Amino acid sequence: MLRVQNVSKVYRLYRRPLDRLMESVPFINHQPAAEFWALRDVNLSVERGEVLGVVGPNGSGKSTLLQIVSGILEPTRGRVLASGRIAALLELGAGFNPEFSGRENVFLSGEILGITRREMERVFPDIEKFAEIGNFIARPVKEYSSGMYVRLAFATAIHVDPEILIVDEALAVGDAIFANRCIKKFEQLKKRGVTVLFVSHDLGLLKRLSDRAALMLKGQVAAYGAPSEVVNRYVGLVLERQEPEREVQSSKMASGSYRHGDGASRILDIELRDKRGPARSLEPGSPVTIRVRARAERDLESPVVGMLIRNRLGIDVYGTNTRIEGVDLGRVRAGETFEVDFSFDCLLTRQDYTLTVATQYAEGFSQDWLDDAIAFSVVDSRDVAGLANFKTTVEFRKEAGVML
Repeated sequence: MLRVQNVSKVYRLYRRPLDRLMESVPFINHQPAAEFWALRDVNLSVERGEVLGVVGPNGSGKSTLLQIVSGILEPTRGRVLASGRIAALLELGAGFNPEFSGRENVFLSGEILGITRREMERVFPDIEKFAEIGNFIARPVKEYSSGMYVRLAFATAIHVDPEILIVDEALAVGDAIFANRCIKKFEQLKKRGVTVLFVSHDLGLLKRLSDRAALMLKGQVAAYGAPSEVVNRYVGLVLERQEPEREVQSSKMASGSYRHGDGASRILDIELRDKRGPARSLEPGSPVTIRVRARAERDLESPVVGMLIRNRLGIDVYGTNTRIEGVDLGRVRAGETFEVDFSFDCLLTRQDYTLTVATQYAEGFSQDWLDDAIAFSVVDSRDVAGLANFKTTVEFRKEAGVML
């Protein structure tokens, strides 16, 4: 269990080092220090066995929050309540002595956490196997690549039986094989009841692993809840910041509809159709049409219409748009409506999905973007694994055995 209660962190910024000294001397005029609030009144809770993902732009306070939770920094005010042993994997380079070998650093980490040497000797073979750095385990870690370093640090953190695991963007430098191994390990930790708090810029990974998510902005929690909804808010924020010269409809996004864009066109209607007409459930292999109707609010040159299908975890499954498909809508005058049909065969497995649609400029800026505008399901009697349901044929042969 982890509780972050009204945590704030302020840094005093001095114009020159002498000002810090002058501040302690009474009756002497000096330039007052400026205050920078890295965190302000942050409240979060993570239950036992729950994974909380934290996302946000650089400088939003994510790493400061994790350092306070890990005990590396003291909050200016507020408090952190943690039940159990905390293992933290923060920025690359923290925690290991570069002159020590990998093996020596593993045992040093165990001593810092209060784990006996006998216990560390018991789990060391598992750490070595998970890290897969071979003979480098006996070499100083200053000789490691960033990937080798993170593999060993992550392997150590997860094998010291933590009740709370703190991870700050550690998987970003690992290869695909290691990332998949870590994902499986996260799932095992959840089943064991380990509380996980992690920061990631990989939105797909965050949606896959997290039970809940938090969006950090300017040292505060701007959104908190379901991972897919929080990621939608974050994506909308990023798109807004890419369009500073455009008048963005941010008030609609703030209302929770996750609709954003500069309003040059407006989506009027979205329709999901199968061969029988409008539908909310589809069958594998059946023809599907996604119809998007929009109106130009001003003269447009070759607007782009796009669609995106996500699964129930918020992971992107398939998306395309008229530019990718080589369709040019040409000039559309203000007040005119335009309608686009995307047609394909349903090759999805039995799951729940959402449909996101958008109108954009050719360079990618949004005119009108509606996240998760329609929810639909794919129904199937077959238990096919994964996301894609290919039309598969199976052949088999038998060969006569030779009698001896």
